[in-house]
Amino acid sequence: MNTKTIWWVLLLALVGLAAAGLYWWQRQVQAPSPVVSAPIAIAPPPVAAPPVASAPPAIAHPIEAAASAPEVTARTLPAPDQAGSYVNDALLELLGRKSVLTFMNTEGFVAHLVATVDNLDRAHAAARLWPLNPTPQRFVTISSGTGTLIGAENAKRYEPMVGFVESVNSAKAVALYRHLYPLFQHAYEQLGYPGKYFNDRLVQVIDHLLQTPEPAEPITVQLTEVKGPIESTTPWLRYEYADPALESRSAGQKILMRVGKDNAKRLKAKLAEIRRLVARG
Repeated sequence: MNTKTIWWVLLLALVGLAAAGLYWWQRQVQAPSPVVSAPIAIAPPPVAAPPVASAPPAIAHPIEAAASAPEVTARTLPAPDQAGSYVNDALLELLGRKSVLTFMNTEGFVAHLVATVDNLDRAHAAARLWPLNPTPQRFVTISSGTGTLIGAENAKRYEPMVGFVESVNSAKAVALYRHLYPLFQHAYEQLGYPGKYFNDRLVQVIDHLLQTPEPAEPITVQLTEVKGPIESTTPWLRYEYADPALESRSAGQKILMRVGKDNAKRLKAKLAEIRRLVARG
């Protein structure tokens, strides 16, 4: 094959290739291949995790009856609704009949003590629920050029009660408390605290009372304003602290400030001793 013939063959081959390429391109434009979309994966709905049961709050200061004195734990504790006379007899045995009759209100003692403890770090602690008898005589005040002051004689009203509190054997009292603890716990839950631990609350309130300030004496007080045409027949029960910072204190702290600085220190010492026996750490 001569050179001229070879060139013609190459030229025809190129034309054929070009024609074939044009044909393929036209086919793609006129009749495009359908685009097959990948199937969309639909995720299954999330499976809700099973609810986690909330753990009961940890007990900071557990009280175990087994730690009580053997002669106390050997007794059988009655049911809460049948324990009134049992508790009364236990108090008489621990404190003596004269002291109990003089200073204590044993009617509904367990429920009243629990309610009083729970209220002492609040604004109001109803006197009708106190497990102690009211202090005799009236609140003593004196007048001065700066206003009405708590009289120095007022502290003497509380000295018999403070002396009684100091005379109680703390170890024996706490042993009895441990033995009776199921009754206190039941009363606390009945008060509206299911699942809460009364001894933790007791320690919390003791800590609060130990933080009571010791204001300089004498302390200025004033009568609470009562609006209305009827005058109070017991105005000595209406005194409040003139200093707003003192008046804003809790019911328990205001009681400790009212009994006088020396009496307050003696009561705080007893509270600290009780705390060491009922608290862990």
